[in-house]
Amino acid sequence: MSLTPEQQAEIEELRASPNQTLRVVSDGMEKHLYKAIPVLDHGFVRVVDYMGDDAAICQAARVSYGKGTKSVQNDAGLIRYLMRHWHSTPFEMCEIKLHVKLPVFVARQWIRHRTANVNEYSARYSILDREFYIPAPEHVAAQSVVNNQGRGEALQGEEAARVLEILKADSARAYDSYEAMISQENQQGLARELARMNLPANIYTQWYWKVDLHNLLHFLRLRADAHAQYEIRVYAEAICDVVADWVPAAYKAFEDYRMGAVTMSSQMMDCLRRMLKGEPVDQDNSGMSAREWREFQEMLQG
Repeated sequence: MSLTPEQQAEIEELRASPNQTLRVVSDGMEKHLYKAIPVLDHGFVRVVDYMGDDAAICQAARVSYGKGTKSVQNDAGLIRYLMRHWHSTPFEMCEIKLHVKLPVFVARQWIRHRTANVNEYSARYSILDREFYIPAPEHVAAQSVVNNQGRGEALQGEEAARVLEILKADSARAYDSYEAMISQENQQGLARELARMNLPANIYTQWYWKVDLHNLLHFLRLRADAHAQYEIRVYAEAICDVVADWVPAAYKAFEDYRMGAVTMSSQMMDCLRRMLKGEPVDQDNSGMSAREWREFQEMLQG
């Protein structure tokens, strides 16, 4: 993980100077506040600010002030009901602002979630650091033969070493050219906003990302899934750990009703009912395509 000395000094200063507040705080989130969680080889996630907790979700659902006479068990039950029945507005009462350092190609996947406020480090005004994501050997994999968007088996031996060497050499060469183009030694130097276009997609960028809990959980449902690309999944997994401490009741309901659940079509439900009655069911009489039938079998087999 690569924090600049200035960033590390800022974190230490902020954590050394706690402020008294009348607002609701989450003890679980307070232990994460400002700290950088390492991700990949040079990346990190850190919580810059947050608003709300489990009680804020319940307060919004009840449209009342304070906790009233409701117990923690009542709140957990209400949150599970809200999650189970796909209520969204109460979860929007909680927000989080993250500082994330990530490779550009991961950022381009991440930004597809258009439900957050984002401010990214600008390579028009500043010079990007010489930091590139180079995957560990076990993550250098071949193209999957069954999934156009996925990976197959890890490359082995000389082939893996050859690919890693290409990634390292091309990254270094591109950055050398970037530095040479913007250099003003004995020349005017190319504008930074133009020179940046020669940099590879594995260079690191940084941004502040602010999102409400409802949309954050949607992001995590997709990006922390086992089928998500590894390089974005590890960021999602790091955020999952933070959210579990921030809003434990909401996160447990999320695990049970989103991450650990499956969605079945009407055809799938019909087949399941017939199976429970002891009727023979196969793809031919299921009303499903071959792909749907395969996904249905995967659901049943776990």
